Parts: sequence; structure tokens; C-alpha cells
Amino acid sequence: MIEVANRLHTVEEYYFSKKLREVNLLIANGKPIINLGIGSPDMQPPQKVIDAIANSFSNPNAHKYQSYQGLPELRDAMAAFYKEHFKVPLSPTSEILPLMGSKEGIMHISMAYLNEGDAVLIPNPGYPTYESVTKLVGAKSVFYELDEANNWAPDLKALSKMDLRKVKLMWVNYPHMPTGAQPSKFLFEELVAFAKKHNILVVNDNPYSFILNNSPKSILSVKGAKDVCLELNSLSKTFNMAGWRVGMVVGDSKHISNILKVKSNMDSGMFYGIQKGAIEALKCSSMWFSTLNSVYQQRRDLVWKLAEALGCSYDKEATGLFVWAKLPAHLKSEEFIDSVLKNNHIFITPGTIFGSKGEGYIRFSLCASTDVLEEALSRVI
Repeated sequence: MIEVANRLHTVEEYYFSKKLREVNLLIANGKPIINLGIGSPDMQPPQKVIDAIANSFSNPNAHKYQSYQGLPELRDAMAAFYKEHFKVPLSPTSEILPLMGSKEGIMHISMAYLNEGDAVLIPNPGYPTYESVTKLVGAKSVFYELDEANNWAPDLKALSKMDLRKVKLMWVNYPHMPTGAQPSKFLFEELVAFAKKHNILVVNDNPYSFILNNSPKSILSVKGAKDVCLELNSLSKTFNMAGWRVGMVVGDSKHISNILKVKSNMDSGMFYGIQKGAIEALKCSSMWFSTLNSVYQQRRDLVWKLAEALGCSYDKEATGLFVWAKLPAHLKSEEFIDSVLKNNHIFITPGTIFGSKGEGYIRFSLCASTDVLEEALSRVI
């Protein structure tokens, strides 16, 4: 028997990878399962995006290796997008690195900056990949707890009292996933000040800015943020392009250069046609966001009713692709969702997969049609 690397003993298979096997087995056995667990957009990208990838196939460069840094016109489009929507100026030649989905950026950034034994500040609740990648590179996860009473924002004063000498990286994620909490007016400013004081690289993972949110924000809009901050972004949710795998990391040129050293040794650049489609997506007018969000608003209204029918409460000010709902007192997240799956044939995500502070909460995805959501509601009421 050939032994696996020690790093594999520190991580488990991704929750959805395991749970969806169970869900798919139920479906195969004839159970009419409604999946409200995954945030995989079910609507189409803009038509001009689909046309762009289709038209790209005849280009003589389409099937060649592509630049590790992406097409210049893609980086130009990303820079224009940040300038228009976040009021953040970026150099397309040195401060933007296209990614094959922002998820790979978590690994690239971690490999570029973390040595074995370094510490990483990770939100609880938060995206599970922050912890798993930290383990894979041999660094130590240091969880900072988020609480509903504080609008799911970190207590930076409490963190400053800790011994942070080994902390090199801090993951933040606003608008927050899974809770949908928006950053306060001053949170990003306080994070930049905290990063400078403690010499920590703060990375804001920002793929949900445009979903049911009229005020998208970037941490890089704060003066001096580029010195100590990076931001990840993605076209997956904003333009219904999750399967296309298009993301970006933006920030100061020295950080981008360091990440490129990792990325250029791990892939050979994004497919030409996908880049051409991404360029068209980034040029979409405000009408696209309005149309997209009108659909999500109708869906969210139904999910709110579903949450109420299940005895849950929720925050109407939250944004994003999910509804984060609080269970009645004393109920356990995983037991609750298993009961709903068994009795109502509805799959909902338990809050515990996002950390211990997710206990007592569940998360609904808005990636289902109104007809499907009405059917789910009818099974509960």
C-alpha cells in the first residue's frame, strides 16, 4: 500500500461532495428531492456572453495555450468593471490576475504567502475552503468567531489582544457567506488599520456583491488598502457563469506578482473562448443586475415563507444568494435538515458545515425556480 501524503490526513472530502451522493441516491430511488442546498445559479448567462464563446471557436488562437495572465482585453474589462462599480482604479497590466474561478485563488494566495507553522485568521462561520487550504499548506487555523448580535462582523479589539505574531493571513468575506451580512460603513477601514498594525495580509472574498444588493463595496476602496489587502471576485454568481470558472484576484502589483509565480506553475491559462465571454459579461449594463435581482427577490420572498413555515427566523437586511435562517431554540442543524430531507424531500444546508458558530442555523439557496420553491412550500405547510 502506497501511503498518501500527511496533508491528506488533515482534511476531509468536501461536505457537498459527500452529501450530494446521498441526495442523488434518493433521487435514483424515485424520491422527488428538491435541492435548496447548493448555490449554483440555474439561470442563463447574458446571451451576448454565449454568443461570444460560440463565435470564438473559429479564431485561429482559440485552441492554443493562453497567457497565464489572461488576454489584455480581459484585464482591461476587469479594471473597467472595478472602476465603474467599486470606484477602485486598478492597473490592468500589474494589479489584476484572472483566475479559473476564485476558489483556486484561495490556494494560490496561501501557497504564495504561507509557510508551515504560520497562522491564519479564519471566520467562524465561514467558507470551509479557507480552513482546508490552510491545512493543506501546513499552516495553522486560528478561528475568529462571528456573532449575529454584532451583525457577523469580527471583534477586532478582541483579536488585537491576542498573540498575533505568527498570523500572516486573514480571510474575510463581505457580503458575508453564509449569513448575507453586509459590512458596516467603517468595517473595511478598521480591517485595513488592523492589518497594518499587525502586519497581516487581509483577503476579502467578494463574489456576492451584486446579488440583492444595491451598494456593492470593495475593501480596496479604503485608502492604503492595497498595501495590506487583496480581493477575490468572481463571475460565477453575478453573471450565472459558475461552470465557466472565471474569477480574479486584484491588489498591489507586488502581491499579484507573487501569486503569479504560483499560478504559472499550476496551469496554462484560461480557454480563449471563456475569456471572450467573460469580457462581454463584464460590459453588461445595470439593466442586467436589475433583471437578475428581480428574479432573486421573488424567489427570496418564497424562501422567507418557507423558513417561517419551518419555524425559523431570518434577517431581511441580508443580501446574497442565500437565506440564512435561525432554528427554534434547542434544535440541532444537522438533525433538522436530515428530518426535512426524510419527511419533506427537501435538502437544505446545515449551518454547522460553516463552523461551530453555524450551529442552530440553516441555509437556503435561491438557485431554484419559483415553481420549485412553491412546491417546497406546499410540502411544509
